Amino acid sequence: MRKTVLMAGMALWSAVLLAQAPTQNANTRFEQLGPMLPTPNTFRTAAGAPGKDYFQNRADYDIKVELDDANQKIIGSETVTYHNNSTDELPFIWLQLDQNLFAKGSIGSVTRTGGVNENGMSFGQLQNLTSVRERSNQQATDKYGYKITAVKDAKSGNPLKYTINQTMMRIDLPAPLKPGGSYSFNVDWNYFITEYYGRSGMEYFAKDGNYNYFIAHWFPRLCAYSDVTGWQNKQFLGQGEFTLIFGNYKVAITAPSDHVIGATGECQNYKQVLSATQQKRLAQAATSKNPVVIVTQAEAEAAEKAKPGDTKGKKTWIFNAQNVRDFAFASSRKFIWDAMQTDVYGDGHKIWSMSFYSKEGNPLWGQYSTRVVEHTLKSYGNRTIKYPYPVAISCHATAGGGMEYPMISFNGGRPEPDGTYSEQTKAGMIGVIIHEVGHNFFPMIVNSDERQWTWMDEGLNTFCQYLAEKEWDYNFPARRGEPRDIVDYMKSDKSVLSPIMTSSDNVISLGPNAYAKPATALNILRETVMGRELFDYAFKEYARRWAFKSPEPADFFRTLEDASGVDLDWFWKGWFYGVEPVDQDLVEVDWFQVDSGDPVATKAAAKAEAMRRAGTISKQRDAATKDETVVAKDSTMRDFYNSYDPYAVTDTDKKKYQDYLASLSETERATLEKSAGTNFYTLSLKNKGGLPMPVIIRMEFEDGTDSVARFPAEIWRFNDVAVKKVIATPKKVKQWTLDPYQEIADIDTENNSFPRVAEPTRFQLFKQQQRFGPQGPNPMQQQRRANQPPAAQGSSKN
Repeated sequence: MRKTVLMAGMALWSAVLLAQAPTQNANTRFEQLGPMLPTPNTFRTAAGAPGKDYFQNRADYDIKVELDDANQKIIGSETVTYHNNSTDELPFIWLQLDQNLFAKGSIGSVTRTGGVNENGMSFGQLQNLTSVRERSNQQATDKYGYKITAVKDAKSGNPLKYTINQTMMRIDLPAPLKPGGSYSFNVDWNYFITEYYGRSGMEYFAKDGNYNYFIAHWFPRLCAYSDVTGWQNKQFLGQGEFTLIFGNYKVAITAPSDHVIGATGECQNYKQVLSATQQKRLAQAATSKNPVVIVTQAEAEAAEKAKPGDTKGKKTWIFNAQNVRDFAFASSRKFIWDAMQTDVYGDGHKIWSMSFYSKEGNPLWGQYSTRVVEHTLKSYGNRTIKYPYPVAISCHATAGGGMEYPMISFNGGRPEPDGTYSEQTKAGMIGVIIHEVGHNFFPMIVNSDERQWTWMDEGLNTFCQYLAEKEWDYNFPARRGEPRDIVDYMKSDKSVLSPIMTSSDNVISLGPNAYAKPATALNILRETVMGRELFDYAFKEYARRWAFKSPEPADFFRTLEDASGVDLDWFWKGWFYGVEPVDQDLVEVDWFQVDSGDPVATKAAAKAEAMRRAGTISKQRDAATKDETVVAKDSTMRDFYNSYDPYAVTDTDKKKYQDYLASLSETERATLEKSAGTNFYTLSLKNKGGLPMPVIIRMEFEDGTDSVARFPAEIWRFNDVAVKKVIATPKKVKQWTLDPYQEIADIDTENNSFPRVAEPTRFQLFKQQQRFGPQGPNPMQQQRRANQPPAAQGSSKN
């Protein structure tokens, strides 16, 4: 409804300010995080950077390991040199024994929860009610986990006292390790390899009787000791991943002679483990811009005719890795191997991109994997720091999922046995390779505490994955990153929601909470709150500051504010510490125009309004008998008011208006003239969801054009429940829409328009189908069948 306002001095602007007046309610959403963050100190500054006393301890490893293919077993011996760079004396050290997750009675297995109900369950859910150990070998339930056979002082050879507590082992030192000191010790161990469960293990191929091995968290590794947690020796329950420290690795891996091995680091003895032909291919790959096949599919198929336990001898592959936080490797006689060494950043420094995969991965893996590896290094490096390592590897591990380690990752994505695949399978494979190779940056270089904060590696990495996917293909079907894709999770009942700032093992829905929500939050910061330029600079500064160091959440929050000059405490509170959703409601829009006082204009407008109001249904129908009224028939019943025109402009009206104009200053008169014809709209907004966000409003004008107005989240700082905002425009607005580009993850778009726009709920008609059974061919299979001659089509039917 249009309303008029008489402009006298600055009355209109006072009304605008009054609409934003603070309420009596305390609104703390825009107060600083304050005590919610740790107090800055000499280890970590208020700016979010490492302080002058920042330290991190190191561990260097010299490992000899054998892969026993006949018994699916790891047998290892390591010499570890631990460097105490802290300011504390350490009477003991803690190591992680991650394989003990699969030991009988482990805390991870006995605390697994789940239930059976009348609705039934999938085979996977049934299997998850037991541990991976029991699924792998029902006949030997205490088979798995580490067997520690020796712990000794490296110099004297004397045994060291040690205590195993589930997935942690404490070694008591002969004397406290002083600040700046180092200590070397030996550990011998072995364990049986579990089936591949998403992080490591083996995959069995029944057709040829062979295994692909993906070996990770396979050796006793030093826990982190920091200024924040002391020893990070939280038990490994299976969800919270790994908190590790940097060091140098020399690893000798002995495996059957027909196995091909990919691992963290650079191989030091290719001449001893590769054929002359394979060495020539590797040399060709060192100067190629496209992947070169080092071990061909034909060679892999010939090798897989052998079986585990065949006596064909052994080979030892030697790898060296500098300044990494972990080490993993993959081994199989089934592996095809392709590679290329390219100048990723155009700075003259070349990096190896490699892929290892069995024939079951083709044609997808041969076409895409290594190219995706190179693309990931380029995309991530441009946003953070240049990839510092000499090689990055993608290994094909089962049909789905993935896991990351320094320089090597295990990734899913497998076509159908006939070589066809769906678009979803292709996109899933490319996406998981980007994600897992991208983990080289978070947390393998920016070394966050995964055991405590999953979001610091998964969330930041998923955000960078989303950007890399868009750079791979403009139309890439990214699953996470867009605000609209987190809406269903954010509208869930609060009883099943966790704040992002929840310890890893306690997060209820890990995927939405630790991957999608923080990735979406960062995308909103980049696109809507900060803008790309400010965000990109601050994000890169965070990576630069904390490369090869161990940041905490406060370091991330503080660095982004420090480097951008944008106060984001309200954002961290809402998105990272809370579970409230975004739900903005455009309740009402009132339309005002300035009453200039000109009697010609004001009386004409009043007359038009009076005529509009007089056009009721009764007045329209009474018009047929208006000449039958008493006054119409008897002129003696008329007086002055029967001919009086209240909307006629009189000399008195004109003089009054001239006197008013004369009383105005030049500035006031100019303001009055500029406001003539301007439309002032007062928007009544509610923050129904609780999470304050910027207000983005699209105006569609009567002339067919449109415009978007943007207001920062601070619009809610005086009142976080309801505000009014005035928008002035020379054009008349016919439609208002909140969040027109789906930027803020608003969970209810039905209240985002004024006037309200109905949104249909669509339904589909379909034939009744069987609940279980074939789901039909994928599009590639359909196309193949369509291209077959009719006789062939008929013969393929069952």
